[in-house]
Amino acid sequence: MSSGARAPGRALICGSMAYDTIMVFGDRFANHILPDKIHMLSVSFLVPQLRREFGGCAGNIAYNLALLGDVGYPMATVGRDFGPYREWLKQSGVPADHVRAIDSELTAQAFITTDLDDNQITAFHPGAMQHSHLNQVADAREVTLGIVAPDGREGMIRHAEQFAAARIPFIFDPGQGLPMFGGEDLERFVAQAAWVTLNDYEWQLVQQKTGWTAGEVVRRVLALIVTHGAAGSTVHTRAGAMEIPAAPVRAVVDPTGCGDAYRAGLIHGLLHGLDWRTTGHIASLMGAIKIESRGTQNHRFTRAAFEERLTAAMAAAGSGPSELK
Repeated sequence: MSSGARAPGRALICGSMAYDTIMVFGDRFANHILPDKIHMLSVSFLVPQLRREFGGCAGNIAYNLALLGDVGYPMATVGRDFGPYREWLKQSGVPADHVRAIDSELTAQAFITTDLDDNQITAFHPGAMQHSHLNQVADAREVTLGIVAPDGREGMIRHAEQFAAARIPFIFDPGQGLPMFGGEDLERFVAQAAWVTLNDYEWQLVQQKTGWTAGEVVRRVLALIVTHGAAGSTVHTRAGAMEIPAAPVRAVVDPTGCGDAYRAGLIHGLLHGLDWRTTGHIASLMGAIKIESRGTQNHRFTRAAFEERLTAAMAAAGSGPSELK
């Protein structure tokens, strides 16, 4: 949400674009998965509610940035079925300049089942995403900040290398792509990145694979941001750890895409040079607004409404007035 004081830079969002098929299981997975039988798992979940949404990390982050008044350029590979999504991007004010169509493939597709505790089980078909390495960071002009979000393995590796070679600071956000990488891979990504963001489960995996503490990570990057769902998030910097409480949520409707909304808030703060506390609260509120709507790109808000909620959330947290730009 630019105030017009200064024009923010351009953000290049390297990541997936996908169709999400979202299903709701009217019970809890824990009631149907026996821990001592996990080695011979065979379960079926009845999902009376089903819908198809536009998704993928790059698309979701770019959509949320547009809501904040910024322009994020998704860089992704998509399939021959991408037409409806392309039209949606146009309607939403998201540029598709760096979205490459692979006619021999289908667009990546996620099949997500959510239970009553907001746990999720996801099956993912990568489709055209497997060709993400064909895109080149250098094809995007005047980029001041980037993010390497979940994408094809080779694409994530190359785009991190290309950002680093071009001296463009970027966020490393492995997300659900984390299992593709070993400890040495992660060490290389962190060495190239300016910032790292993970949820708490992903952070535990990174710790296991690298043996690093938060302090050891922030000796290599400017900040490590770890989200904890309803428990808020933590921003680790060389100055110490800053706890950001979760923004108040009016109704928990659908958690899918909350992490991407949060990351858009981070990018907004970085683009506009905001301090970490303000940036964290903006990111937290973006996640809260997302969880109040079904799907990953159906929520909207006005600048006035966002500022009102942000001011209230920061006041409740004792963080003082907001610095939204």
